[in-house]
Amino acid sequence: MLKKDEKKDEKKREKEIDKLVKKLTLDEKIAMIHGASLFRSGAVERLGIPAIETSDGPMGVRAEFMDDRWIPSGNQDDMVSYLPSNSALASSWNPALARKMGHVLGAEARGRGKDVILAPGINIKRDPRCGRNFEYMSEDPALTAAMAVPFIQGVQENDVAACVKHFAANVQETGRLVVDETIDERTLYELYLPAFKAAVQEGGAHSIMGAYNKINGEYCCESKTLLDRILREEWGFDGAVISDWGGVHNTKEAALCSMDLEMSVFPDFDEYKLANPLKELIEKGEVSEAAVDAKVKNLLRMMYRLKMIGSKKDNREKGVYNAPASRETILRTAEESAVLLKNENHTLPLDEKKVKKLAVIGANAAKVHSNGGGSAEIKALYEICPLAGLKMYLGGNTEVVYAPGYYVPAKPKAFEVNWQATSLDDLKDTTVGQATRDETGEGHIKGEQERIAQIERDKAEIHEKNPSLFRQALELAKNADAVIFVGGLNHDYDSEGFDRPDMKLPYEQDLLIEELLKVRKDTIVTFVGGSPVEMPWREQAQAILWTYYAGMETGNAFAKIIFGEVNPSGKLAETFPDKYEDCVTAKNGQFGVWDKIALEEGLYCGYRYFDRQRIKPAFCFGHGLSYTNFEYSGLTLKAEKGKDVKLTFTVKNVGKRAGAEIVQIYIAPIAAQVDRPDKELKTFVKVELSAGRSKKVSLTLKQEDFMHFDVQLHKFIADAGDYEILVGASCEDIRLRGIATLN
Repeated sequence: MLKKDEKKDEKKREKEIDKLVKKLTLDEKIAMIHGASLFRSGAVERLGIPAIETSDGPMGVRAEFMDDRWIPSGNQDDMVSYLPSNSALASSWNPALARKMGHVLGAEARGRGKDVILAPGINIKRDPRCGRNFEYMSEDPALTAAMAVPFIQGVQENDVAACVKHFAANVQETGRLVVDETIDERTLYELYLPAFKAAVQEGGAHSIMGAYNKINGEYCCESKTLLDRILREEWGFDGAVISDWGGVHNTKEAALCSMDLEMSVFPDFDEYKLANPLKELIEKGEVSEAAVDAKVKNLLRMMYRLKMIGSKKDNREKGVYNAPASRETILRTAEESAVLLKNENHTLPLDEKKVKKLAVIGANAAKVHSNGGGSAEIKALYEICPLAGLKMYLGGNTEVVYAPGYYVPAKPKAFEVNWQATSLDDLKDTTVGQATRDETGEGHIKGEQERIAQIERDKAEIHEKNPSLFRQALELAKNADAVIFVGGLNHDYDSEGFDRPDMKLPYEQDLLIEELLKVRKDTIVTFVGGSPVEMPWREQAQAILWTYYAGMETGNAFAKIIFGEVNPSGKLAETFPDKYEDCVTAKNGQFGVWDKIALEEGLYCGYRYFDRQRIKPAFCFGHGLSYTNFEYSGLTLKAEKGKDVKLTFTVKNVGKRAGAEIVQIYIAPIAAQVDRPDKELKTFVKVELSAGRSKKVSLTLKQEDFMHFDVQLHKFIADAGDYEILVGASCEDIRLRGIATLN
């Protein structure tokens, strides 16, 4: 609810916006609503209206490019902090930390002179092969919303707009500019839209990015359903909608819906759909100038909020990048995001005093990840890999020996062939950093075929070179006090623009891990990656540690966890299937198809599907171990006014180390009146406890937590009746149960 002074300011702002719009010529208005460079909109200097400066930013503010080519400017003043990926952040289950990470990103964006940072990515992870999953948070809408809202608020504290993406249901990279997704209304509202709604209504996001894909026949960047009815009318959004780069296809459709700023990868800025082609339609009388006015007003409103214009522009935050304090937040996030999947016989943590010779095996131990992944790539000020982190932590009293263990084929040097100039499906011919149009899509299809062929060529080369690397690694393992394998994925697999071919570890890592476990059954198996992998040897492994791309301090966090200075507390924000064939998308075949997919599984995505089909995954949603143990007790439930339910219970640390437990609250309708998932996450809390200490926890489930979307009424409703309340350490490890009755 706006306060009296805020209402007064808002009224004044809207009057000023109306005055500005009346002063603008048609050419000036059109200049404002499309790109004037690859990352900048058109300015109107005559009226003091600046360009909107944007930058990619899921994992840090991207390097500066030339205005009209995908070639870096070449300076060294655009090196920035490398932030943990959204998948890492979500694994911390710590909203307070999400706000701090958002603040770091916003401060760095403002420090680099940006107005809009293209983050966070909050699409639901539907299939573990999606190439862009590392940029997203979770398979669950409640967890995604809970982490996205504070992140957005943290970004925007710096007078920078978060541009929340990709609206909506961007669930695959294959054919991403053309794929048409059939989604039923209930699934859309319950699974794929809630985090975006929270971003708007709770997070106060100043901008939203339209997705590439179509939903039910409409391009997302031209969709009256998404942009007008849902975003504007139902949710009350009055900020700016920005297209994904190349997401606008039709001038008239984009002009007549709430798409405010068209951006693309091409340098022919005057020929963008919302440039000269739009002016021609206005002059013909097919589109009214009022449609352009509405877009300009939304952009100006965002500018006022960011203090780009108006009476407060002299008080705008100046921002800062590469601040030492930011590195502490990045380190803490890396520490809290690591997920201990398995730890038999207390294999971890290692005792530093007992390890005089440490064997570190695996290419990811020494790999830098900040310079890849598509638009997530950045120029990092530094990046500490796991091998460096271990050496820095142990100092000179422990001998650390390293072997890559497996062969990773070299890729073209960065920027020789820029991925962005070749990644869209309407590109055919490119020069260095330059894109040209081909509406047939032949170029992208050909490029995808070549990529698949290259993977096969790489496999042959890997198979030839791995035997000698395996032998070297196994010899090191035999003669060390402890062995750590660091493998996983990299941005040859986790990347914008294409999906993974399967869920297997690349480079024959499974073969190496099996051999290592034969030589040393206590080998600590660790991973860096952006999405789940199959682990066929996991029963033989005693310790498995998973880390997502965790930023510039990855190595320091890794070493602290391995040697017990930090107690791991992360939990999985997505299901790790035993094998890809267990996934619903593998069974229904509705993923990775070029032109059209149907989300046939409806609500049964992620753990909801595994629950319903009684399929046991390798590691379930919400799973994560600690070096200590926690007990839950004393659950009481109290229905307040027959609508909200208050929970109280006690968590006790019964181990010998301080630690943090993420307690998850699920609801399970009893005798549901409509088909509903067996259980759904609704809230959670992270409880930090010293050894032997306990804490009484109080949480409230609101009436909306019990709701489902009624298609006939077109609204969320809560059915009266009994609901089982489940308090757990994961979606499978339920510790406490109770029944709540809603009137």
